[in-house]
Amino acid sequence: MFSLHHAAALAFATALCCSTVSFASETRALEQPKTAIVLAHFGTTVPSGLKSIDAISEATRKAYPNVEVRVTFTSNIVRSIWRQRLTEEAKWLGQGVPQEILHVKNIIQTLGDLSEEGYRDIIVQPSHIFYMEESRDLEEYVKALGSIDTMKEKWRPFNRIALGRPALGALGNRYDYHEDVDSAASALAADVAAAKKMGGVLLYMGHGNEHWPSGIYVEAQKAMREKYPNTKTYIGTVEGTPNLPDVIAEMKRDGVKKIYLKPFMVTAGDHATNDMAGDDKDSWLSILKTQGFTVQPVLKGLGENPDFVRLFVEHIKDAAKDAGIAL
Repeated sequence: MFSLHHAAALAFATALCCSTVSFASETRALEQPKTAIVLAHFGTTVPSGLKSIDAISEATRKAYPNVEVRVTFTSNIVRSIWRQRLTEEAKWLGQGVPQEILHVKNIIQTLGDLSEEGYRDIIVQPSHIFYMEESRDLEEYVKALGSIDTMKEKWRPFNRIALGRPALGALGNRYDYHEDVDSAASALAADVAAAKKMGGVLLYMGHGNEHWPSGIYVEAQKAMREKYPNTKTYIGTVEGTPNLPDVIAEMKRDGVKKIYLKPFMVTAGDHATNDMAGDDKDSWLSILKTQGFTVQPVLKGLGENPDFVRLFVEHIKDAAKDAGIAL
């Protein structure tokens, strides 16, 4: 006969079973690695240049709404200037500078914060133009932090850290950088159209690097000319080769009269506002004018171009897929 004692025992067993299943389910949920994306920018100290950085963050959060997104600056100099500005925090916040920029951290601090908060799967996506000095150093930081091992696996700071490739690609054969260059050229159609409208050529100012070959700019220029043969594109660099005198000599040989001048950089920061379009006699704008060219400067970084921003969003997806990280 089924007694009250039997009923009570059955109820207890059922409750225990349900409790155990619930606890196990919660444990598994806790063990599920949290994922974050770190957008690694060179950075800028010019508030108006932050439009590009904000646009990349916004596009990334929209594409991956369930993933935490953080920002870091790879330039030591840029970060130090923002640290100095913290003494006038209210002033900069009043100018619309986001908290995450005003308090921007380096890659080690940023990843350390994420580790403390339980994020173990990380995609670091640089907004650099190509794999040069900044990207190389960033890769070394990522590799070092990702290699940390512990006696017990559960105490490892990270499960997986993936590094996305810059806009124009990276070294190696995993992804053909020529295809990345071609995709970038496709994303710049609006700049070509603007140059054509003014009846001139398109001239980009790239950053370049004195310690790293800058042939990628020549390849990007070649891709632009092949894709848009009716409006010629020229790309010069602030550092390295080809420099402005090189470009001026070529434009004069080509009989160029009018120039649509833009930064070939993600942000229209200090280089764009001063070295490119500044009033000083040694700015690109001033030099080009003294050389007889009619120049229309445009202070908009490539990060303000939604088609160009999409390159970084896609590179995040590729890096996550290669590392087996779900977004």
